[in-house]
Amino acid sequence: MLNAIIIEDEKPAMEVLVKKLSEVSTPVNVQARLNSVKESIEYITAHSEADIIFSDVQLADGLSFDIFRQTGVQSPVIFITGYDDYMMMAFENNGIDYLLKPVDTCDLEKALLKYNKLQEHFSNTNAIVPVENLLKFVNQRKKTRLLVKKGLENIALRLEDVALIYTQNKLVYVIDNFSRKYISDKTLSELEEELDDTTFFRVNRQYIVNINYVKSFKAFEKVKLLIDITIPEINHSIVISQETAPAFRKWMHDA
Repeated sequence: MLNAIIIEDEKPAMEVLVKKLSEVSTPVNVQARLNSVKESIEYITAHSEADIIFSDVQLADGLSFDIFRQTGVQSPVIFITGYDDYMMMAFENNGIDYLLKPVDTCDLEKALLKYNKLQEHFSNTNAIVPVENLLKFVNQRKKTRLLVKKGLENIALRLEDVALIYTQNKLVYVIDNFSRKYISDKTLSELEEELDDTTFFRVNRQYIVNINYVKSFKAFEKVKLLIDITIPEINHSIVISQETAPAFRKWMHDA
């Protein structure tokens, strides 16, 4: 049985979650119901850690991320919230899943299955399974979404929809599969480090391409390569140097 903590400031949402946890196949014992950042910090500081935490993001007295930063708690967290604005931050704060309200029993089942699979992964390789190893494993996974901006709006863009990333005039732009342009706060090098290198390739100092949108490539100036992207209205001339061309060919071949 999993010992769990629920952090939720809305009583109806708390009751719904408790009820749905009683319906999942994994037995869950709710050892504490907390409704604020302050109360959660006090409780977690004074008690041994739970196996797992279910937490809203926006609480009456702040964001739940402050709880995990201030307590240093190592328990994995399943975030359950009405907003998708904080998805990237959630995965930087012990998050192993991010569910949107109203939470569905099926989604809870999948989230707990993910937790159990991660525990099983480590139990097959270690006699003892430190939860910090589980979190390290989770947090090392490549992102599935990229937080970008369009005007004043922050958007969690699915990486499968990202066709091209490039830098121009000290800004980093992200182009999606509908040729829409967004801005990223991160540098091209930071994004290169975070992205799955089986899907994304840094072709030169200016561009990162998604393999799923590479239509073709051909010889250019004898020793270079020129890439053709499938997305319409992309008028970029993307050239790969002689030095990078062999690695790019291998990347395409191994896809």
